[in-house]
Amino acid sequence: MQTAELAILDWIGAHLRCGVLDAVMPWVSRLCDHGEVWIVLCLVLLAIPRTRRTGVALALALAVDLLACNLLIKPLVGRVRPFAVRAVPLLVPPPADASFPSGHTAVSFAAAAALRRSKSRLWLPALVLAAVLALSRLYLYVHWPSDVLGGAVVGTAAGLAGGRLADLVLRWGGSEK
Repeated sequence: MQTAELAILDWIGAHLRCGVLDAVMPWVSRLCDHGEVWIVLCLVLLAIPRTRRTGVALALALAVDLLACNLLIKPLVGRVRPFAVRAVPLLVPPPADASFPSGHTAVSFAAAAALRRSKSRLWLPALVLAAVLALSRLYLYVHWPSDVLGGAVVGTAAGLAGGRLADLVLRWGGSEK
């Protein structure tokens, strides 16, 4: 499997690499180094009364993703990153944590799924950003394709769970509208 995944990463490097993307992809990736873009969106949604329910769903989705992806799965799997297997010039500082699943991808898909479940119109732009961010992780040679796919699955599950938890918390807290 590793050979096939290296072939995909090499294909991306051979066919998509260009000066414009070399400048854009690190910037796209940095949007989510610690989930910043989704945390800011969450705070904005929480601050506006009519979007507070969506903000709660997003906050819980981000929390579920953090626990599942970064604190449980990554340490258990401990997968080495592709740049450690094949030396390539990196456009970003080398990440120090394990590779599987892609945390950038997971948090982004968690946000998109939570927004979709909450019926927010922001879900589609979030999904587009999640997809571009996932591609950036492959482009930058810091994740295997299966890491990105795993991150999308974990993130989507976290987003749906966060939305469901928000329903339960808000119902239990008497905030049902």
